[in-house]
Amino acid sequence: MTTSNNIYMVGMGGIGMSALAQLLVHQGKNVSGSDREESPTTAMLGDRGIQVTVGHDQCNIPADTGLLIYSDAVNADNTERVRAREMGIKQISYFEMLGKISEPGTTIAVAGTHGKTTTTGMLASILRAAGKEPTAIVGSIVRDFPGRTGGSNFLAGRSDLYVIEACEYRDHLLELKPEILVITNIELDHTDFFPSLSAMQNTFHSAVERVPKHGTIVTDPENSNIAPILSHISARVVDYTKKAVGELKLIGEFNRENARAALAGALAAEPSLSQEAAIHTLSEFKGSWRRFEYKGETPHGALVYDDYAHHPTAVRKTIEAAREKYPNKRIVVAFHPHLYSRTKSFLAEFADALATADDAIIAPIYAAREAHDGSISSDVLAEEIRMRKGNARALQSFEAIRQALSLEPGNTVIITMGAGDIYKVSEQIIVQ
Repeated sequence: MTTSNNIYMVGMGGIGMSALAQLLVHQGKNVSGSDREESPTTAMLGDRGIQVTVGHDQCNIPADTGLLIYSDAVNADNTERVRAREMGIKQISYFEMLGKISEPGTTIAVAGTHGKTTTTGMLASILRAAGKEPTAIVGSIVRDFPGRTGGSNFLAGRSDLYVIEACEYRDHLLELKPEILVITNIELDHTDFFPSLSAMQNTFHSAVERVPKHGTIVTDPENSNIAPILSHISARVVDYTKKAVGELKLIGEFNRENARAALAGALAAEPSLSQEAAIHTLSEFKGSWRRFEYKGETPHGALVYDDYAHHPTAVRKTIEAAREKYPNKRIVVAFHPHLYSRTKSFLAEFADALATADDAIIAPIYAAREAHDGSISSDVLAEEIRMRKGNARALQSFEAIRQALSLEPGNTVIITMGAGDIYKVSEQIIVQ
């Protein structure tokens, strides 16, 4: 699989897939692919000379393709995957390929329900600043990484040292063989796959069991959701919560926790690192796309931020951090729920979190990989928020949300929030 020189990627605009595409090109492969629509990541690939065809309806697979890599969001009945089978082309998923590429080297994997993107970016930045030349794959565009468009989700480095953002969904984490495994935290998520917290903990337990005896697990061993997964393991455990970090550009206690985890992971990989220099790198870390990212101001002077938060805990902590930074301003959240299953499973928790904003506007649920579910809607969530004495309304289009946010006065902080494409609204309401 890793020796194929001509590679085609379906779902190439995905945040992980686009990083993998850059890695393969860095290794000298001929790479092309497709995605369902244009996006910041497809534009970034185009800037790097990597061809991306928009649309899957027509087969664009070159005749000399030796391998097809597909995104987790691309099903087996996809037109191009069907055609690849007819052409006799081998197929492999994104995480399988990532596991095969990284297996010969030393892998530092960063997992957890919250904070793994920021932690991965921080950890790779520490090692890069120390001259260790890591190769990094991150689930967002990290502003601190070199890139013509203001950063990248890929950091080119050595072929024997990888820093990879891992994901527990569908047990993808188990495709990797990390020598160092960083687990930021564990909360129930991906309820379309994990029926319970214990099921999710089983995946993490399998992951920590695979860390070799000479390896390291960096986590919070006192956390009640993490402690049970640390039984019967051979690797040493490092408590990242004991690390001290200085002041950060990034706001919120959750980012200070991410920094502690990144520092502990970097020191586990390179014990001779200067801790003082690593803390300085953390203090200069700029963050990444869609992580409380400042977008600009509206014509009325309201400040606009965008954030990827799509789990109740992340929503609540982001609002708390915004209040910490702007204690005298109104906080208005335009929330784009992600998945019917997640919205239904955490309805009460989402309502509790969003009720802490001064006003919440709820967009139609982003279905992504799921079929329509008539039992849950943005109206249901808005009503739950109002039942908790919060201010909320469900609007049925991004255009309606854009118009509502454009009326907010200058003493307001607007946060577009969610894993869908609500970020487009934040870009439409600011002064260009």
